[in-house]
This record gives sequence, structure tokens and C-alpha cells, in this order.
Amino acid sequence: MKRKYQGVIVLNMQGKEDSVDTLINRIGKEIEDEGASLQQVDRLGRREFAYPSNHISGGFFVNYHFEAEPDTIVKVRNRLALNTDIHLQHYDRKN
Repeated sequence: MKRKYQGVIVLNMQGKEDSVDTLINRIGKEIEDEGASLQQVDRLGRREFAYPSNHISGGFFVNYHFEAEPDTIVKVRNRLALNTDIHLQHYDRKN
């Protein structure tokens, strides 16, 4: 049974300001490759962290809304953990 999820991903854009759209599209494709159906992508923009995290002072926040099976979230998380352009990722189940 497919459920709706929201994923907030923080991109490490240090020295890569011109490739934001390319990176967002590539991550969306990776999410779809794991069996999810992407519904909406919200670009929340660049924001500074309250304190440096792994020597990074800020990142580009992107919110992905998608539908997937519950076991797909683990696959997506593991696949995106290998991507060095992603600093943080967090997923929530919506209603």
C-alpha cells in the first residue's frame, strides 16, 4: 500500500552554486528509480545553520513530496547516503 511521504534534503553547495537545478533533478530521479512516484519538489533556498555542521555553515534546502511503499524509504535513504552532495536528509510520513 503506497503512502505519502515528505523528504527534506539539505544539499552541500559549497563551491557548486551553478549546479543547483541539475542536482535537484538528479536526486528526484534517484528517488523515482527506487520505486517512488515524485509529486512535487519545493526549492526552499539557501539557509544558514544555527551552528556549523561538519565544517559547513549552510546548505540549500529542498522538500520532496512523493508516494511510495514503506520499505522504499529505507532504499532511498541508503542510496542517497552515498551521494556526497547531500549533507542531511529527513523523511516524514504524511496522512
